[in-house]
Amino acid sequence: MSPHGDDHYDSYGGDHGPAGTDGRLTRTRLPDGEGDPFGTGRRPRPTTKPSRSLLTVVTVVVLLIAAIAFANRGGGDSDDGDGGGGSGDAKGNQAQSTAPTGERPVKGKDTTTGIATGFPRTEQGAQSAAANYAVALGSAEMYNRERRREIVPLIFASNAVARMQSELDRAYTKDSLAELGLDENGKAPKGQTYVSRTAPVGTKITEYANTTATVEVWCTGAFGTAGEGSKTPVANDWFTTTLKLRWSNNDWKVDSFAQKNGPAPVNADRTASTAEEITKAVEEYGGFTYAR
Repeated sequence: MSPHGDDHYDSYGGDHGPAGTDGRLTRTRLPDGEGDPFGTGRRPRPTTKPSRSLLTVVTVVVLLIAAIAFANRGGGDSDDGDGGGGSGDAKGNQAQSTAPTGERPVKGKDTTTGIATGFPRTEQGAQSAAANYAVALGSAEMYNRERRREIVPLIFASNAVARMQSELDRAYTKDSLAELGLDENGKAPKGQTYVSRTAPVGTKITEYANTTATVEVWCTGAFGTAGEGSKTPVANDWFTTTLKLRWSNNDWKVDSFAQKNGPAPVNADRTASTAEEITKAVEEYGGFTYAR
């Protein structure tokens, strides 16, 4: 079970945490010269007709090149840079894989929080922003009031910052933190480590316009307190975060977000790691900048 409980917040919150918020052809270079296509340098004599074996080899090579070119022409780039090949749903929508564009997904990141900034004004940019913001909103830093006041202005649109700060302060109360085994500063007791690590599994655009976007981020994560005597051991959770974004100050920012449970797969029959192993993993394995 998740340490955050099973409550579902339909407006700005979620079940995560004490509360949440609302073709080109492939060019194949052949060896120079008129010799063997394998580059051996051997040339047939001018007066000698090519042997059947040589003609067979040449034919095979030509067919192979044609097959490669044909394959690379299939599933050409779409307008938003997504490649085809995904499985469709009942409405005909396909889960698109990401096609490399050669462009950096973000221009930089905040040096204090490490949160990515400077997302492009595209559908992929909106999905990248939503994925990275979902990670930040589900981080352990959100339980600390001072750290939260650094994170919120980087994620939310300027006219939503004050409102979100107030709502989050009311959500992360001393009593609600105590239920998770944390003190009023969001810290675990001595000898224990509070874990709140979110990992996006996929993103989906449900609405997109020139200055607004709604993105669903399917997430998994590890949440709980690791250490001797913990009443909320670290457990896995699956949830979907829906973020309503707006283009503001040359970047995608959040107006509101909400969370719901699942989709969740069947739990694997795997032995749980010790608290020491979980704590070590959290300390040694850093997070990522996510891009669509």
